[in-house]
Amino acid sequence: MTLLRNLVAAFGLSLAFALPAQAEIDIKAVTSPGGINAWLVEDHSIPFAALEIRFKGGTSLDADGKRGAVNLMTALIEEGAGDLDAQGFAAARDSLAASFRFGSDADTVSVSARFLTENRDQALELLRSALIRPRFDADAIERVRGQVLANIRSNDKDPGSIASNLFDARTYGDHPYATDGDGTAESVGGLSRDDILAAWKGAMARDRIYVAAAGDISAEELGPMLDRLLGDLPAIGAVQPGDASPVFKAGITVKDFPSPQSVIVFGQPGIGLKDPDYFAAALLNEILGGRRFSARLMTEVREKRGLTYGIGSYLGNFDHAQVLIGQFAASNDKVAEAISVVKDEWAKIAKDGVTAEELDKAKTFMTGAYPLRFDGNGPIASILVGMQMMGFAPDYPRTRNDRVNAVTMEDVRRVAASLIRPDALYFTVVGQPTGVTSTE
Repeated sequence: MTLLRNLVAAFGLSLAFALPAQAEIDIKAVTSPGGINAWLVEDHSIPFAALEIRFKGGTSLDADGKRGAVNLMTALIEEGAGDLDAQGFAAARDSLAASFRFGSDADTVSVSARFLTENRDQALELLRSALIRPRFDADAIERVRGQVLANIRSNDKDPGSIASNLFDARTYGDHPYATDGDGTAESVGGLSRDDILAAWKGAMARDRIYVAAAGDISAEELGPMLDRLLGDLPAIGAVQPGDASPVFKAGITVKDFPSPQSVIVFGQPGIGLKDPDYFAAALLNEILGGRRFSARLMTEVREKRGLTYGIGSYLGNFDHAQVLIGQFAASNDKVAEAISVVKDEWAKIAKDGVTAEELDKAKTFMTGAYPLRFDGNGPIASILVGMQMMGFAPDYPRTRNDRVNAVTMEDVRRVAASLIRPDALYFTVVGQPTGVTSTE
């Protein structure tokens, strides 16, 4: 559950700057005859469409003792379906010039499909076979299991992954968020085909579907298409986990790791998307640790003192927890000073708030950057399905920047005083930092 893009070519950039009107996109709510809800943005200018499907739950649905089952299952979905083995499925997909991607994280299993209008029916029938009739052949299971195990071994030697896992374990206790959704070498090695089938039935069910489409498809076509594609999935899946109730207490955990530099993950409680103060909090975080070089943490830790190459923070809004979390790396002899500066900036913004200039610049950045996200059918479909999962209304793209601009200086200062918690700021450090020791 860790996270943190680039200049584009002149042609892509010119298209992006033509896009502010795309934030005024016409989102249609569609309900299939079988009751599947979806959002649609029609665009018939190019014979191409994108479909995004999300299943709420993700790797957090792993059964006890079966950590990594959902992740392994998701990686196997495209490895053969129906009458086609893995090679046959790949050949059929490629012959249609279609693209399917399957993924999972702590909260979702995701399915992304891209297809040409002329091949839509065949592409969706192929996708349906993967969703409804995955094969989970023994040879595919062992091949993909090997890939997952190699990734786990790599992460076990990566200081960033180690730091994130330490942070999660301390913060989330016995909740699934506390452990890596990829599983461990032991848990993944012990997964059977029956475990993978159970993970498929539990995670990919109709009671947790969110769907969005964009491109060359009409509402009249989309509804029946979704019933055909998804209607034969299990009606009810595995029980969702409860709230994570993260525990934060100021302190430092140091994990020895032989390296000339350390990786540091830090965080504290966050704020929910539905909170009336969320946009004030988002602006506050942009000023404190956001994506610009003028953010305070970048200015104080990197620009003024040269303690790190990059540092940032973000509001993490997961289904079962809200956090304000950040990360940076520093040479071992600079870690202590960098942590001290972060603590100072945390306390300073909580006490004094922000300046009018900082707030104006943050608003300009956030409102200007937002329309540039809507830069094609794929990104639009992905944004739409994300909006649904977060509980936003279809008019959100039109009203979002107004909500940002409506935030006042008093709002940000009030939220800074209540949200920013120096007494709850916790650090995990992986490396061999000079003068930094664990406090617990």
